[in-house]
Amino acid sequence: MATNVIMPALGMAQEKGRLIRWLVEPGAAVNKGDPLMEVETDKATVEIEAPASGILAQVTAAAGDEVPVTQVIAAIIAPSEVSIPADAAFAPAAASAVPQAPSPMPPTGAPAASPLAVRVAAEHGVDLRLIVPKDGRVEKTDVLAYIEARDRTTTGAGPQRVLASPKARRLAAEQGLALTTVRGTGHKGAIQASDVLAAMIHPAALTPAADTVPLADAPSLSTKPAPASTETVSTLWRVMAERITQCWTTVPHFYLVREVNAERLIAWRANLLKRSSAETALPEKITFTDLLTKIVATALTRHPRLNASWRDGAIAVSSGIHVGIAVAVEDGLVVPVIHDADRLGIGEIARQRQELMGRAQASNLRLEDLSGGTFTISNLGMYGIDAFNAIVNPPQAAILAVGRIADRVVAVNGQPAVRPTLILSLSCDHRVVDGARGAAFLDTLTDLIEEPLALLP
Repeated sequence: MATNVIMPALGMAQEKGRLIRWLVEPGAAVNKGDPLMEVETDKATVEIEAPASGILAQVTAAAGDEVPVTQVIAAIIAPSEVSIPADAAFAPAAASAVPQAPSPMPPTGAPAASPLAVRVAAEHGVDLRLIVPKDGRVEKTDVLAYIEARDRTTTGAGPQRVLASPKARRLAAEQGLALTTVRGTGHKGAIQASDVLAAMIHPAALTPAADTVPLADAPSLSTKPAPASTETVSTLWRVMAERITQCWTTVPHFYLVREVNAERLIAWRANLLKRSSAETALPEKITFTDLLTKIVATALTRHPRLNASWRDGAIAVSSGIHVGIAVAVEDGLVVPVIHDADRLGIGEIARQRQELMGRAQASNLRLEDLSGGTFTISNLGMYGIDAFNAIVNPPQAAILAVGRIADRVVAVNGQPAVRPTLILSLSCDHRVVDGARGAAFLDTLTDLIEEPLALLP
């Protein structure tokens, strides 16, 4: 029986993934668990493993294609099935844990077409019966060629059709934004949802429509000069910007800030570093982030509401504690996850964190490295930042922003004294966490940082 290969989803908010390249040629044998393809998603570029052993066949996506998540893009078949015709349809694998998204159906009487060609035709309102395929079956390239020819014939003979994704059209309609004023960055200039969001954030960058008054002649509009240059961003950065914009505008944030005495935290780390030089069981470098990961995981066991999310009008509390650590890479921001952090010792947390950071910098994170996070830590202390407010990482309920440890003047027994302190800022989704619960969690964090022995059972 054939096993479907789908475009994976790494997050609830992800809609599409971009195929970077196939690591196995169509028709070649592959073993279950072997690297099969590289995919760029809203989180990172990752290697996807083969879900079964067999022969790679029925490939419908090429390098560079953006494909909706859960859509079937290939199949792995048994060697005995190699003779199956190329246009045979494969039923979804019964063991698949991800529901299949419904695919558009070709109209009655249309020629045979690949699933990708059917989807592209549906998105652009193309009747497949009008397309004459080159090789008996309509492919994506045939549909794109038809769209390009159609748009050329409409130029100068009335309003020009604007290439745009359905989501971009919906966003533009909701905001009352003319698509003719938006600069597209997709294939052949097609407008994507991120282009509409960018136009909403920076209206001065809009391109005037053909039937509107030029900006220079409109006294009510800004006449600020256009930027000298435009930087092309990666898909990771673009989708990150889109997701953050969506989160910022849909999640009701509130913030709690606490200054914490870091003397015991510093002493704890110094003691671990001494032990690591004598014990092979401990990594050579243990960071404050490692200690805070353990502390946060312990605190989450006592405050499960902070380890939850808002889903379909209800609060879903996660059964496991999986702490994500925000990492800046050249193309954007990724959040690799340390799973079951509450059950791990400091040494194992440090080892996993070092491995994840290395894979993140090398753009070689795996699917499981980015999946399942229930809480996030963002530490900018190493950059000299005293304090900051982070944006919640959906669908999680909260994120902890950590500043640097610095000597500050504090009151001790009514007298001024200099102590190393740390500023923590907790950003919360008010749909899941209220002020009292957030404050109680932050109070537990403070107690554990100022007295790490409380971590002991």
